[in-house]
Amino acid sequence: MTYSAHDARNDEPLAAEQTLLRVEGLKRTFGRGSGAAVVLQGVNLSIARGRLVALKGRSGSGKTTLLNLLGALDQPTEGSVDFDGVVLSGLSDKARGDIRRTQMGLIFQSFALFPLMSAYENVEFAMRIAGVPASARKEAALQALDYVGLKPRMHHRPFEMSGGEQQRTAIARAIAHKPKLLLADEPTAELDSRTGLHILSVLRDLVREEGMTVVMTTHDPAIMEIVDEVYELEDGTIVEAAKV
Repeated sequence: MTYSAHDARNDEPLAAEQTLLRVEGLKRTFGRGSGAAVVLQGVNLSIARGRLVALKGRSGSGKTTLLNLLGALDQPTEGSVDFDGVVLSGLSDKARGDIRRTQMGLIFQSFALFPLMSAYENVEFAMRIAGVPASARKEAALQALDYVGLKPRMHHRPFEMSGGEQQRTAIARAIAHKPKLLLADEPTAELDSRTGLHILSVLRDLVREEGMTVVMTTHDPAIMEIVDEVYELEDGTIVEAAKV
């Protein structure tokens, strides 16, 4: 798959073909009536293709909820998320699931690896779910593991790997099917600072070399050194947006 990065470091509106994600009037409420909790309210943003974007904010600010909505893991109460020209909320559960499996990659804070599978098996199994043909899965899995520097450890299971190696396995699993969008929830939260910097470097390379669009939530101040854009959330709204 061929990608092209876009330099959005200007104030001109993004053309439709340059925009991968467009969020308009997004609101997410949990519960009903007097007990309802508004987690997101009136969020608007546009993210261009081939960018590394950070969502930052205190715990409870709404950044993980926003990430889940971008990844079609949740539905907005109001507003819309447009992914590559398709309004996700207008799709059936199956259609959203198909887009998530085939065009997106997800990285979770807890790694979420299958404990009895090797690194290779974790990656290969994810591609089965994504519908990658059997004839292409082995090569793609090996390429992804090699990209994150884990090919020599491909037969090790999670309990035989360090935290950094597990996170790199999770990244390999998320990118093996060549997604347009990679979403990462606090990808360095469980890692020491040195390993965290290595993970951030891998994500930066995915944008520069592979043209992927990466959106992550983070508390890590080191992220500011490598991202293209930062959106800061507070009480469910974006209070600051900056191109770095």
